Amino acid sequence: MNAPRTRVQRRPVHGVLLLDKPLGLSSNQALQKAKWLLQAEKAGHTGTLDPLATGVLPLCFGAATKFSQMHLDADKAYVAQLRLGTTTSTADAEGEVLRERAVAVSLTQVEAVLQRFTGALSQVPPMYSALKKDGRALYEYARAGQEVERTPRAITVHRLRLLRAELAGAAPTIEIAVDCSKGTYIRTLGEDIGEALGCGAHVSALRRIRTGGFGEAQTVSLQALEAMSPDERLASLMPPDGLLAGHALVTLDADNAARFLSGMRRRGDWPDADAVAVYADASRTLLGTGHVKAGELIPGRLLSPLEIGQYQAQMSLIEGSKLVV
Repeated sequence: MNAPRTRVQRRPVHGVLLLDKPLGLSSNQALQKAKWLLQAEKAGHTGTLDPLATGVLPLCFGAATKFSQMHLDADKAYVAQLRLGTTTSTADAEGEVLRERAVAVSLTQVEAVLQRFTGALSQVPPMYSALKKDGRALYEYARAGQEVERTPRAITVHRLRLLRAELAGAAPTIEIAVDCSKGTYIRTLGEDIGEALGCGAHVSALRRIRTGGFGEAQTVSLQALEAMSPDERLASLMPPDGLLAGHALVTLDADNAARFLSGMRRRGDWPDADAVAVYADASRTLLGTGHVKAGELIPGRLLSPLEIGQYQAQMSLIEGSKLVV
């Protein structure tokens, strides 16, 4: 007879976890695991990584979920291995082999082709993706054996470098480093590079090493998170305003802070700014985001007084646990 499952007591958790997503888990599976370990009530992620991809995956909890959309526009950096000579249905190692071709390319040819995939490009999203058409994800059509028309998307590959090339042997492979704009599908890029080489290719391994200003050195693994105490897990979170790097700063006195939190516009001598992070002057407490136009501070995404109080209590708990140690 199976033992009854222990019910996890959820709690308000606020902040950003920079997870090193492991191989084999979907982004949502990794999120749910981290959410369970933190006993968090509310969580979300900033974009997705394929199950066969590893690396930097920012997870947002509580108040930080209000700012997750802002990070979707961030540039990304990847290291990818391309297996030359074999194309698959998903453009990665998970799919069925569609075609195998001989590989007869030189290092000079590889470097020349990579140069063609730098700069502003037009990319057709893969069928095996979460993009939606007529309310259904593209991968749902693909799994049903249907291919639908996709609109090409404008992307930018800022930098594309060849890290390693093994062009002889039974499994010819190249490894590339890609710095790119949001919306870039590395699987599609790898497939296109393979076609330009005349032999086809698929992504055999993929790791995201940076998203926005967050790099892999800042990440924590699920295994490490699991080994931590509950208080250590809380302490591993960045504050919610970690997602607001690059925002101009505005501070308000107590009266104006209260009015701003209620959604009222405030006037001041601030310069125009498209994105500002707004704080209470006395406590340096994050209130939310907004923008400034013609000396007027216009509210955007706001924290609730409850969220502010919960986050302050969370920080007090962390500080208290440090004192005990």
